[in-house]
Amino acid sequence: MTSIPTLETERLILRPPTMDDWPAYRDFMASDRAVFMGGPHNEEANWGMFCHDTALWSLFGHGALSVDTRTDRACVGQIGINAGPLFPERELGWFVFPGSEGKGYAFEAASALRDWALGVRGFKTLVSNIHPDNARSIRLAERLGASPDPDAPRRDPKDLIYRHPGPVG
Repeated sequence: MTSIPTLETERLILRPPTMDDWPAYRDFMASDRAVFMGGPHNEEANWGMFCHDTALWSLFGHGALSVDTRTDRACVGQIGINAGPLFPERELGWFVFPGSEGKGYAFEAASALRDWALGVRGFKTLVSNIHPDNARSIRLAERLGASPDPDAPRRDPKDLIYRHPGPVG
């Protein structure tokens, strides 16, 4: 089993999720903000996803990390790498909580976790599954250097698959 890392960037700390993260996670996934993630979801589904995000670490050696600001240690969202029978390929995903959008947190956190996955874990590539109406995530994937891969396998036929480039060298 891979230990869950803590990753640090200039402004953020990416750390293992704790039960203190549950209320904000539950509320986000139950809100209209989760529409691009198949939501809004009920509490039972939210709990299952929260546990899934953590269990991935013991099953696959990667999973979700909560994203805190360095300045006040406020949790502003989550970044993660999904895998398993519901995901044809390892997926880099992200979300930020209301009030934390537009500050570059998702880009900074996604860059750090992507670099960890490609470097430390040695993954050759990652994908991001994005709802076609989610313009903000499409822009973020492109800013991260990902490009559309129309031939990639997908869980939802409507999703756009953005492939992140592998390590250089």
